[in-house]
Amino acid sequence: MTAIKHALQRDIFTPNDERLLSIVNVCKAGKKKKNCFLCATVTTERPVQVKMVKVKKSDKGDFYKRQIAWLLRDLAVVDAKDAIKENPEFDLHFEKIYKWVASSTAEKNAFISCIWKLNQRYLRKKIDFVNVSSQLLEELPKVTEESVPSGENQSVTGGDEEVVDVYQELNAREEQDIEIMMEGCECAISNAEAFAERLSRELQVLDGANIQSIMASEKQVNILMKLLDEALKEVDQIELKLSSYEEMLQSVKEQMDQISESNHLIHLSNTNNVKLLSEIEFLVNHMDLAKGHIKALQEGDLASSRGIEACTNAADALLQCMNVALRPGHDMLLAVKQQQQRFSDLREQFARRLASHLNNVFVQQGHDQSSTLAQHSVELALPNHHPFHRDLLRYAKLMEWLKSTDYGKYEGLTKNYMDYLSRLYEREIKDFFEVAKIKMTGTTKESKKFGLHGSSGKLTGSTSSLNKLSVQSSGNRRSQSSSLLDMGNMSASDLDVADRTKFDKIFEQVLSELEPLCLAEQDFISKFFKLQQHQSMPGTMTEAEDLDGGPFSRQHNAGVPLPVSSEKDMIRQMMIKIFRCIEPELNNLIALGDKIDSFNSLYMLVKMSHHVWTAQNVDPASFLSTTLGNVLVTVKRNFDKCISNQIRQMEEVKISKKSKVGILPFVAEFEEFAGLAESIFKNAERRGDLDKAYTKLIRGVFVNVEKVANESQKTPRDVVMMENFHHIFATLSRLKISCLEAEKKEAKQKYTDHLQSYVIYSLGQPLEKLNHFFEGVEARVAQGIREEEVSYQLAFNKQELRKVIKEYPGKEVKKGLDNLYKKVDKHLCEEENLLQVVWHSMQDEFIRQYKHFEGLIARCYPGSGVTMEFTIQDILDYCSSIAQSH
Repeated sequence: MTAIKHALQRDIFTPNDERLLSIVNVCKAGKKKKNCFLCATVTTERPVQVKMVKVKKSDKGDFYKRQIAWLLRDLAVVDAKDAIKENPEFDLHFEKIYKWVASSTAEKNAFISCIWKLNQRYLRKKIDFVNVSSQLLEELPKVTEESVPSGENQSVTGGDEEVVDVYQELNAREEQDIEIMMEGCECAISNAEAFAERLSRELQVLDGANIQSIMASEKQVNILMKLLDEALKEVDQIELKLSSYEEMLQSVKEQMDQISESNHLIHLSNTNNVKLLSEIEFLVNHMDLAKGHIKALQEGDLASSRGIEACTNAADALLQCMNVALRPGHDMLLAVKQQQQRFSDLREQFARRLASHLNNVFVQQGHDQSSTLAQHSVELALPNHHPFHRDLLRYAKLMEWLKSTDYGKYEGLTKNYMDYLSRLYEREIKDFFEVAKIKMTGTTKESKKFGLHGSSGKLTGSTSSLNKLSVQSSGNRRSQSSSLLDMGNMSASDLDVADRTKFDKIFEQVLSELEPLCLAEQDFISKFFKLQQHQSMPGTMTEAEDLDGGPFSRQHNAGVPLPVSSEKDMIRQMMIKIFRCIEPELNNLIALGDKIDSFNSLYMLVKMSHHVWTAQNVDPASFLSTTLGNVLVTVKRNFDKCISNQIRQMEEVKISKKSKVGILPFVAEFEEFAGLAESIFKNAERRGDLDKAYTKLIRGVFVNVEKVANESQKTPRDVVMMENFHHIFATLSRLKISCLEAEKKEAKQKYTDHLQSYVIYSLGQPLEKLNHFFEGVEARVAQGIREEEVSYQLAFNKQELRKVIKEYPGKEVKKGLDNLYKKVDKHLCEEENLLQVVWHSMQDEFIRQYKHFEGLIARCYPGSGVTMEFTIQDILDYCSSIAQSH
């Protein structure tokens, strides 16, 4: 136990300036034995505080930790359970009763005795001791604290403070005397026993001398005894006085303790007052709203700029007061509850007043803006909403305040804004598209012809009228193609070009008006309603979600603010509802343009692609980007439909059996389409769509040219193929379409092949017998007959050769060539102007045949002297003369 006392004193009580007086090993009664120590301690500083401390051994190691402490003055009763029998149980009555069982009765009695003595010394018998043996309560002589040495040499047992004998070092004088004695006795160093014996003898001599001196001085002894008796009486008197002084000092000590405790309570009260003042100042500074702010919230003018600024400042101050972080316990104060209720009432009142005012502003905007529609009805321009946005943006901070304080009213304002503005924009946009359609068609009568009725801008008319219009337009293009091919330009009339240019400008102006309108409204919605529009977004919202209210209504009926990712959804949802008429109106306008001229789809595809690309660069998920992207899909479908219609028209082409074919209509239309497309798609973003269309069209042209050539009765197949593929090759060479380089080479090859085929076929007729004769000669040589022996064949001898040659004199050859020229002239069309090219090819082929015949005569009939009756020069003269004469 002693080791534990020292350990506890060292580790726990010395750091806290306390001294351990008594200790008992206990456990709680009636529970599992979890041992701990009850320690009686006093502080080393005045005023002295007597405590009882519960110390428990830590679960994580061999060290002890302080668990709980009680002041001894809070102890009311000590119950030892039995004053006669030995019983280790005892109870301590503090604010509640603690029941303990000591490890031994002796430890319990020693601990209770220590408590009794501390009670006598410091508390003046304030504790009741019940069932305690009277022997334990005997008062021992008081030991002053000053008589008890402090430090490590101090030991406490059972509450008594006794001085323990310890080794004391010699002082300097004692050391000096011993050294002198040892110098006089040198043997002390060599023989300690002799030295001790000598000292003993000397001591006996001295004692004897002392006794003899005393006995000789008996009178003096009597006097000394008398003096001692008197001294004892004086001592008794002094002790009585000291006792009285001690009682007086004890009273003074108690008064000083009371004063010290009173000072402690005064200090504690002052500290509490300072803390209370700090809390009150905190509440006053953070939860006090100025009267000017209250007046602004209740009566502030929301129509003037100064009033809006005052209301904004007041709303911010109110929000700061409501959002102040209260310290623990503040919310239980009645004044705080009343102030919070006052703030809530002010917030509700101002939010209601603000919402009502802004609703009136929205309604007034609809009326004011409607009055400006008349001046825009004749112009292709949308009304400017910038003044309205500028006026409303003054309330942006108040809307932010409303969003954070009363989300229900904020949401209501948002819906009202969408309702009012959607009706306003619907009127403006429909009138705008009405003007655009009238400008496209020219007059109101023409617009009715194209199925445009009323201000709604809806297109009517059956599919048959659309087909009829397409057939008429294609027929016009075919009729104009023949007169414009020699110009090397598109095969559309100047009127068609003007109409298409006009349509292109109107369509571009429509998109250019819509784009800033949507962007300005989206930017205003973001700023006014405090919605972030530059965060990453998860996908787009469908129109069906918008009609049902979308996630905005489903997730925020309880007034919970939107997360950042949903705020952009809300912007897009608001834009969809406000501009819900843009997409159908654009689709109607596109249908009208396609109805007027199917080639308008090319203009629309380029313009729409450019605007979609621009919108996606700004914000890929914005309303404008999404809407224009949807409309672009419609335009692309119309473009694909235009290509499919052209291919279908190619397949349905029927040629006359009585007239020559010439350049087929769909070949001319392809030239017109390609020229128009190249001028439109120059530097366009969607060049790939055009390249795909080119591939489909050119394949259709190739296939159907060959089909028509096979069906032609009046014009030879080679002529049809040669003329049309020459035209295709010329068109591709002029336009330099990179994706059709392979088709250009194929067209040139087909043109060359069919030109050669037609020339060879045609030249077989003027020298028909001569051709048959030499074909027979070549057949004999092919059978193995030597060339010089062919003349011995009966059917191919020299006489037969001369006979055949005489049938083709120069005059007859010229006549045959003239008839051939006339026949070729009848086969070829004037548009393509290939007559001279064909005639020159025939001339070259005829000369090649002539040289071939001359070579066969020289090899097969050597030395016969047989020659043709006309020369190469004669052939050149004949051909030139015939060409000039025609």
